[in-house]
Amino acid sequence: MINIVNSSSKSILSNLNKVLLNVMSAEDFEIEKKFNYKISINYKYLVNISKAIKENDLLRFAQLIDITAVDYPGRVNRFEVVYVFLSLHLNTRLIITTSINETVSLESLTSIFPCANWCEREIWDLFGIKFKNHPDLRRILTDYGFNGYPLRKDFPLSGNVEVRYDMSSKKVVYEPLKLSQSFRKFDFESPWEGEKIKTSKLNKDE
Repeated sequence: MINIVNSSSKSILSNLNKVLLNVMSAEDFEIEKKFNYKISINYKYLVNISKAIKENDLLRFAQLIDITAVDYPGRVNRFEVVYVFLSLHLNTRLIITTSINETVSLESLTSIFPCANWCEREIWDLFGIKFKNHPDLRRILTDYGFNGYPLRKDFPLSGNVEVRYDMSSKKVVYEPLKLSQSFRKFDFESPWEGEKIKTSKLNKDE
């Protein structure tokens, strides 16, 4: 049976602040309460903070719900990595964010939260963000030999290659991307008609 404690927002913020100050200085984090509790930290303290909020008896953020990332190409630290924790003890969630650039490798949380394994593999696969000390950091959603990271904002929408089944070799092959038609600007009156069809119609009307 899980005992849920009815703690006020002020007490939770106070306890979070105490835990954070035991790990880092006040200049290294920002804490706020909107819909959920949110903390922005320096990536160097990520492992220590994750361990502290899990083991602290007043917080008990013992579940890592998700890890994801956002790409902001215009920023110096283009990636914002987002960690979502849950405390059944407090019946509340905590979001921890940290910003890094392409050269930084984050420390893996698999030693504290084993479920971080697949989440970190997904982020590596889709964003190219590396995690140090991960037990099996390899692609999980894209194919072997895939070129690029699909969720980066500079990744082409059309992709880099196209896939088809080759009847002669009896296997799936990858080929350089060839767009089968030119870019067309559709109007609302004839969204399914190509350039040639609309042009021929215009000539007939004239």
